[in-house]
Amino acid sequence: MASRAGPRATGTDGSDFRHRERVAQHFQMSVSLKSEIKKLIYMQVALWLLVAAQMCVAHFKLLSHDQVAMPYQWEYPYLLSIIPSLFGFLSFPRNNISYLVISMISTGLFSVAPLIYGSMEMFPMAQQLYRHGKAYRFIFGFSAVSVMYLLIVVAVQVHGWQLYYSKKLLDSWFTSTQEKKKK
Repeated sequence: MASRAGPRATGTDGSDFRHRERVAQHFQMSVSLKSEIKKLIYMQVALWLLVAAQMCVAHFKLLSHDQVAMPYQWEYPYLLSIIPSLFGFLSFPRNNISYLVISMISTGLFSVAPLIYGSMEMFPMAQQLYRHGKAYRFIFGFSAVSVMYLLIVVAVQVHGWQLYYSKKLLDSWFTSTQEKKKK
């Protein structure tokens, strides 16, 4: 090492910097997984806003029921799906494992469970639409069952990927804490 006033330290020519510039694999993985999870959380918030907007328009009668149908029962508990997103964001700044675990568990309870219930609740209406071509609820001229099943398909994918990346991130954080404990 060189000092400001004196000569360079003996035994080095300045080319021994490469090992200090490498970043540990779990840190690189943590940064990339956080980025992916943030994108998925933004998509989940967009889905949540769509459901919340549909519920507000229907309940406050901003448009007629011919334009926007009343919400299905599963949409009410799905509004709680914003909670896992908040815990996910809270876990990122300090790599808080507890918040990430709470986010993963509450994703299952508040996001995935209402979607499963919703697909079962709407199945008879979807079956009637498929077999007889009859729909009784509409959202801007489209069958409400079709629109909500489309939302369910997208939401299941978003929540599934979010859980997958959260598990990988949790493993990455757990690996780094284990390495710190060994030292």
